[in-house]
This record gives sequence, structure tokens and C-alpha cells, in this order.
Amino acid sequence: MNAPESSDECLMLAWVAGDAGAFEQLYARHRLRLYRYLLRQLRDNALADELFQDIWQRVIAARAGWSVQEKTAEAGFATWLYTIAHHRLGDHWRSLKHRPAAPVDAEERLARLADADTPERVLSEFERRRQLQLALDGLPDEQREVLLLRLEQELTLEEIGAVTGVGRETVKSRLRYAMDKLRARLSS
Repeated sequence: MNAPESSDECLMLAWVAGDAGAFEQLYARHRLRLYRYLLRQLRDNALADELFQDIWQRVIAARAGWSVQEKTAEAGFATWLYTIAHHRLGDHWRSLKHRPAAPVDAEERLARLADADTPERVLSEFERRRQLQLALDGLPDEQREVLLLRLEQELTLEEIGAVTGVGRETVKSRLRYAMDKLRARLSS
């Protein structure tokens, strides 16, 4: 299969049929965005690593059902993947009964990120990222989740609705409220 132009769904079907290279390409396409999504939700590298591995294990375990479950195949691989991630995050939060605060050393972690730019530019970019992260952290969980799925994962409103289990209009509403709150917080 010539995978660079193959859709995720075609790669998934090829993998179900036994093409291990198709899985490698699916993983390569989605691993960074999925990990970033988990890290933003969890704010803990070790926990994000653990859930990341668990989600991919669930994908591997459920692959045989891909071609059988017509609804799953119609929704698309990314929607299916992020639905698994959403459910796994929900399991995690339910087990904790609360959402933990950001790690004490969160700013220090961000400061350690490598960047070849000048110190002034790095500081300016760090401050912008910090302000954005603080603004994101201030959003209600439901609004932050749909915003991250839309902006970082580039899912459609329908796909986000499928992942989160709410209707398209609810997704639109949450996105609008989230964007309004971000604009207000970032402009002040």
C-alpha cells in the first residue's frame, strides 16, 4: 500500500488485513498529536506516557473489530482513536474523583524546552505560551477538551461530538464559549 497518500481508514483496513507497515504509518501520523492532547489534559509526563501506551494497546486489541463495526469505520480512524482516548481519560478522572492542579514545576518544565532562537525571543514565546496555558487551564473541562480537539487535533464538529458524546450544537456552543473566554483572558 502506498501509504503517504492513503487515508487513515485505508491504512486501518490494510493493517486489519495483516499489513504491519500500515500500523506503523498510522502510529507515526497520530502519535505526537495524541500525546500532546494527553499531556495537555493530564499535565503529567509519566501519566501521559502511561495512558498513551494504554490507548495504543486498546487500538491494537480492537483492530479486528474495525471492519465489522460499520459505524466505527464511517466515523474515521482519528475519531475512533480520540474516542478511545476520551474514554480512557474519563476512566482516569473518575478513579481520582477530581482533576489535579498543574505540577508545581510546570513553568520550569516549559522553560527547559529546547529552542534555537535568541534569549529574548525565547522569553517572549515562553510568556505567550504560559499565558495561553493559564488561560486554557482556566476553562471548564468540557470547553477545554473540545477546544483542544478542534485546534490541535483538527477534528470536525461532528467528530468532536462523536468523541465526547454530545451533539454538534453543543460542541459549537462549547467552542464559542471557550474562544470568548480565551480572548477575554488573553487581551487583558
